[in-house]
Amino acid sequence: MAEKALHSEISSIAALGDPIRRRLYEFVVDQAEPVSRDMAASGVEIARHVAKFHLDKLEEEGLLEAEYRRPTGKTGPGAGRPTKYYRRSSREISVSLPERHYDLAARVLAQAITASQTGDLSVTAALEKSAVNFGQLMAQEVRGKLGGGSGKTQVADAISEVLGDHGYEPRKEEGRLVLANCPFHSLAQEYTALICGINHNLMNALIEELPPSFKADLEPAPGRCCVTLNEI
Repeated sequence: MAEKALHSEISSIAALGDPIRRRLYEFVVDQAEPVSRDMAASGVEIARHVAKFHLDKLEEEGLLEAEYRRPTGKTGPGAGRPTKYYRRSSREISVSLPERHYDLAARVLAQAITASQTGDLSVTAALEKSAVNFGQLMAQEVRGKLGGGSGKTQVADAISEVLGDHGYEPRKEEGRLVLANCPFHSLAQEYTALICGINHNLMNALIEELPPSFKADLEPAPGRCCVTLNEI
């Protein structure tokens, strides 16, 4: 799942490698309203059929969205067929290698701050609770992949798949799962204790919701997540 998503993201960004396609995309993005093929062709000074080809490719890659409507001022039977208009896609695209998930860290932190402002929890307690909540959500994903199975191998495989989807790059070693990538790498470099605490609480909550197979230990090492999942 994560590999397919990454390939899709790379393919979309690669579509902008063509200079004409990139100019068309930039032209569409710069406009306040959706643009037609004629408007785009005129805007970047290319033939209409060339604009049509590249605009449709940008739509195919998920970079643009399209809608059909009659041009302003043209109504009735003689108005002709609706015109295709393009606008920037609402899809967010980003590629980082190794994979990072700063959006997840942002959601954990935002939830914690909100909880500390509206309740009686300290920021530290709210942050721990937020990390636990997200760990429990990941556990739900794991249970969905387990079906009725609960053997250690099945649990390890399901955990690996889910953590892989979230950018942790789990690797099976003798008796443990090593998380070869920290999805919050830049934050962890500057706020090590805070981010390692989030990861540890999240992983603890994840495994506590599953059949007993692993324990989450803080084992910091260069080039990987500070948490490892060790078999019990």
